[in-house]
Amino acid sequence: MDAVRVLFPSLITIYGQAGDTPPEQLGLFAALWFVLPLAALLLPPRWAVLGGAAVLAAGRLALQATDGGLPQLYVSAVSVTAAIVFLYGSAKLVAGPHARLALPLGLALSQSLHLAIGHVDLAWRDGPLPWIPTLLITAAFAWAVAGVTTADEPAPGRLWFAFGPALLLTGMYLGPSALIGDGVTAGERLWPTLALLGTLALLVVAALVGRPAQLAGVPLLIGLWIAHLDGRLTMAALPLFVVGLGACLRSAGEGAGRHSGGALLGGMLVFFAGTFVYYAAYDLNLGFDNSFVVLALGLTIAGTAVRPRDVPDVRLIVVIAAAVALAVAVPRPAFRLDPAGQPVDRNEFTLIAYNIRMGFGLSGTLDVDEIADWAKSREPDVVLLSEVDRGWFLNGGHDTLDRIATRMGMRYYFAPAADELWGDALLTNLPVRQVRSYPLIKDDYPTGAQAQVVTVEIREMGVGIVNTHLQSPEIQSAMMRGVMPRPPSLLAGDLNLTPDDPALVTMMKTIGLTDPLKDFGDPPTSPAGAPIKRIDHVLLREGVKALSVEVAKVPFSDHLPIVARLRVG
Repeated sequence: MDAVRVLFPSLITIYGQAGDTPPEQLGLFAALWFVLPLAALLLPPRWAVLGGAAVLAAGRLALQATDGGLPQLYVSAVSVTAAIVFLYGSAKLVAGPHARLALPLGLALSQSLHLAIGHVDLAWRDGPLPWIPTLLITAAFAWAVAGVTTADEPAPGRLWFAFGPALLLTGMYLGPSALIGDGVTAGERLWPTLALLGTLALLVVAALVGRPAQLAGVPLLIGLWIAHLDGRLTMAALPLFVVGLGACLRSAGEGAGRHSGGALLGGMLVFFAGTFVYYAAYDLNLGFDNSFVVLALGLTIAGTAVRPRDVPDVRLIVVIAAAVALAVAVPRPAFRLDPAGQPVDRNEFTLIAYNIRMGFGLSGTLDVDEIADWAKSREPDVVLLSEVDRGWFLNGGHDTLDRIATRMGMRYYFAPAADELWGDALLTNLPVRQVRSYPLIKDDYPTGAQAQVVTVEIREMGVGIVNTHLQSPEIQSAMMRGVMPRPPSLLAGDLNLTPDDPALVTMMKTIGLTDPLKDFGDPPTSPAGAPIKRIDHVLLREGVKALSVEVAKVPFSDHLPIVARLRVG
């Protein structure tokens, strides 16, 4: 899990350069590291365990020492390959009773640790302190591997095959994404994930008493609907995942696992294919909703668990049907606006507009804390963020918004765009009168876009702010007229339009916007390493005047942020 959560974002930010590399080329490069482990079929199982474990342990220590760039990309890639080889050997050697205990417990512990340390893994942390737990974990891993011996009856192949899709669904839904709510406080979001982690813990107990499928659904049905999940079809996949894994565990000790190693390799290929297809839907028009991918993964796990003689098991069918029905039928909690804020007795405020690229800096390292510390040093009243990630497994499973807002001590309002976990956000401690998000026409751009309209109070005066990130600029810019609040107001964000672009010129003329950056040197904002164009904007309408505007040269994204001091009146 550690290696995967570094490899996936490294593929995007280092090899893929955030969209500059063709998706087909990126996919082939990524697939290489999941196909190479097939060579383990030629190795004796013990060689696979010891060799894979040695490379994985060395890679984990190297990841702690790397600081982005190509070393981070290739070390994480080799580590993932080594991990799959190690798991192949484990599938051949580890006894069934041990496997059915270790697999769900390992998934639960990995995600619990990820959440306990603020969903920013140790590999992304600098300084000497992260080395202490890293060394302890690596030493514990080496000790455990040294104790592996040949088992008389390894777990059946269906359990190891199910582990691949189970790993993906665990990364997608038992991380920060399960914590997310539409409110502005963090504490309430802990309970849904605890309920889901509790379900996995119960699976361990149930596996020991031999009836996991029947017991697994009880806490799941209580906690599932509370969790924030990506659409109802996707919600239906989680109970299938848990109940199916439970059924696999139930039968894990029945019969020898003659093909367990090959089944593990096949399951990891399903893991890669599911990840690639699901997230490719945000760059390519696949012709179908990507939530069907997640549903297919859940059905794969459930189908793998059910053998022909299990079909008449009415209890298993009832549990699966009840879980799916509840996931589809019960609505999610409604949005609650927290009106609290700190009134200001002045008619000036500082605004930051920043496309943060999911929190990854120019070298491909996770710079969420650096973004928060820099932004806090500018003492902003309003912060507008684009490309905000709330827990995409592809990006490492981080809730960048919650971490930035917590570190800055600010309240936040999230506006989903691509899906419920990716979009834009506004942070402020000013009083807020109204928050609304308007979806914008995609025009064959799968990522999608929205316009977040927020009214804040400045000296008891309402100021309208529109925060957006245009994906189809020529079409979506024409829609801005319909969402702009009355003066005084402003529009800001990554518009993917340069100041002289006809679409932007027309929009500004139609809405009545001015571009204050032209009066302050017209500095470029993209790409951050060597900026040559300005596609990020703070555009003002009647009633708002710029006292100062600057583009800060910081390396925490592939865009540069705009800092504006504005006066209302």
